Amino acid sequence: MANTLSIVQAVNQALMNEMALDDRVVVYGEDVGVEGGVFRATVDLQKTYGKERVFDTPLAESAIVGTAVGMAINGLKPVVEMQFSGFSYPAFNQIISHVARMRNRSRGKYHLPMVIRAPYGGGIRALEHHSESTEALYAQIPGLKVVIPSTPYDAKGLLIAAIRDPDPVLFWEPKRIYRAFKQEIPEEAYEIPIGKAKVVKEGTDITIVAWGAMVRDVQKAVDIAEKKDISAEIIDLRTIAPMDRESFVESVKKTGRILVVHEAPKTLGVGAEIISVVNEKAFLHLEAPPTRLTGFDTTFPLPRGEHHYIPTPDRIAKTIEEIIKY
Repeated sequence: MANTLSIVQAVNQALMNEMALDDRVVVYGEDVGVEGGVFRATVDLQKTYGKERVFDTPLAESAIVGTAVGMAINGLKPVVEMQFSGFSYPAFNQIISHVARMRNRSRGKYHLPMVIRAPYGGGIRALEHHSESTEALYAQIPGLKVVIPSTPYDAKGLLIAAIRDPDPVLFWEPKRIYRAFKQEIPEEAYEIPIGKAKVVKEGTDITIVAWGAMVRDVQKAVDIAEKKDISAEIIDLRTIAPMDRESFVESVKKTGRILVVHEAPKTLGVGAEIISVVNEKAFLHLEAPPTRLTGFDTTFPLPRGEHHYIPTPDRIAKTIEEIIKY
């Protein structure tokens, strides 16, 4: 049986599925219980599974993550929510010092089957600390997995895989497209492997790599480019760490060109890593300079400026044309 769901509904269904299948799964965070989360991703969970397994916490991100470490060591599978990814900074010490290092510190004696969920990215006219894209910040830390879905189907399958993973996963959810579209997905539980990218569309002239909300904008840009007889291959990275490097390297060997699109700042972003890998593994196949189209090296602007910051389909399409003409 299948349901037609949005991304936020798919996240909710994934949590429902896993809580039904495994009573070790507990869900908690700011407003996730009674209210069902600020975006209603956890709606009805407390009603279904009770206050002992789904509960609200104080505004204390460090404590949320720190208690999850203790729970995971002692046999539970906590799924905690940061209300926004920009609110994860108070928990940074816990994430870097303990979550990421526990397996190595204990020489494999302890592992942390825990998930840190957060809405991330801009585009909803929010205020400071509500719109950051922090995937590169966490992806550089050994011991952490960083996952970002772009569709309802992927959101459910990747979140279930994250909950079942024996190690900690940061699951960043692109809130700009939480309800942007719906997709038919199975009602029963299923997994999508963490660390495996997806070829969204095959093409021959240029490889475009994106993730999260940017995948949808890239698809719109490619529709524009196709009117000028440009064949683009779109790769949804899905997992920032571990990164499926082979997916885009092999694609570039076929197309000879690459564009990476992300809304995070440009300097030291994930796009820089992708281009570095392409230069190392597919340099002799390149027919044009590898290119990044990204956000700017500034704090994410307040609502009136965000449309200037996030790459738009028109800007992406124009960049594609410039690369092809090189």
